[in-house]
Amino acid sequence: MNGVHDMGGMHGFGAVEPEANEPVFHAPWEGRVLAMNRAMGYLGLWNIDIGRFSREQLAPEVYLGSSYYRKWTLGLEDLTVQYGLVGEDELAAGRVLHPAVPVKRMLTQADASKVLARGSYERPAPAPALFKAGDRVRARNIHPPGHTRLPRYVRGHAGVIECVRGCHVFPDAVVAGRGEEPHWLYTVVFDGRELWGEGSDPTVKVSVEAWEPYLDRA
Repeated sequence: MNGVHDMGGMHGFGAVEPEANEPVFHAPWEGRVLAMNRAMGYLGLWNIDIGRFSREQLAPEVYLGSSYYRKWTLGLEDLTVQYGLVGEDELAAGRVLHPAVPVKRMLTQADASKVLARGSYERPAPAPALFKAGDRVRARNIHPPGHTRLPRYVRGHAGVIECVRGCHVFPDAVVAGRGEEPHWLYTVVFDGRELWGEGSDPTVKVSVEAWEPYLDRA
């Protein structure tokens, strides 16, 4: 992702202040939002990457001015409209105005435990991996208009392959409508000084999970 939604490594937002004894939910509605997202995801109309992209579509002022679960609420509203499950007029009215849209499956109490466990996104490899542990690579300096899982702050910087994670569904392709398009996934370790200059703490290292299309040999 690009824009304000990719906040990793950005300055000017102040220190991260952990909340002591932070509760799972700060209000009951947050738990309901999580439950609704799980239940709607069970329909199988979209996956986790499309769900993330729905939140990345929020306008910068809305994204920055919204709490975590409000972002989830707005993203889910957009998805239900996009997939024809709910009308924009129904969201505005706060009630049902049209007949329900048929779906292939609905979440029942008996199946509730299934949505708490994430399925595997690993797939058979279409080709051998290009890199191995210990290889030095450089993240490509890409700025795609759609969804990507390559953080902006590592683009153009060199790191070392720490681990080969197998071949996994490629989020960029799924969101673009190209199907799963599985690619090899690697853990790449970047030195803090490589990312933020000589003034960075020399002990800082950052690990990023990066798909093969994100990487070139350094």
